[in-house]
Amino acid sequence: MKLRGLYAITDSQLLAGKFLSYVEAALEGGVTLLQYRDKSSDDARRLREAQALRELCERYKTRLIINDDAELAARLNVGVHLGQTDGPLTPARALLGRQAIIGSTCHAQLELAEQAAREGASYVAFGRFFNSSTKPGAPTCSLELLDQARRTLHLPICAIGGITLENAEPLVAHGVDLLAVVHGLFGAESTAEVTRRARAFNELLSV
Repeated sequence: MKLRGLYAITDSQLLAGKFLSYVEAALEGGVTLLQYRDKSSDDARRLREAQALRELCERYKTRLIINDDAELAARLNVGVHLGQTDGPLTPARALLGRQAIIGSTCHAQLELAEQAAREGASYVAFGRFFNSSTKPGAPTCSLELLDQARRTLHLPICAIGGITLENAEPLVAHGVDLLAVVHGLFGAESTAEVTRRARAFNELLSV
């Protein structure tokens, strides 16, 4: 499977009261990967929401990724995205099998991406590139880093951090395959606008 396109990431607070309707609106516009990101400790709700997302993703032929929880990903037979504090990728790969999509947060460090590639990552994520309300304290990445990564890595490259339709174009020009977006997609006034934005992000990547 070619990992290229919009990578939509959920945010429980931003999507409160409109969670499934906004996610479905994004899927309608075309989403390559959908990440369920919920940092709460309410396991029952997380399972319920993740199951609902899996059903939606199956309908739209989108791959679901669970943030930071390989156990939940294994339970639902979907992919996982691991941060640097979540330990090595190898146990997750063993748990989820060869076919599962496993992504790795590499911040602004090429060495972390090279290590993730050796450990069996399906894609690597660099960021943040712009001011991000989701991760305000994260170090910033440069376009030069993307150029280096494109030369040395043979994996899809994901960019994350404050990405909007207005600032995404240079990232694509410097070799990004996946645009990971939270507020730039879901911070819209209506479901119709979410769908429009999703289509527009995909158009940027279709060249």
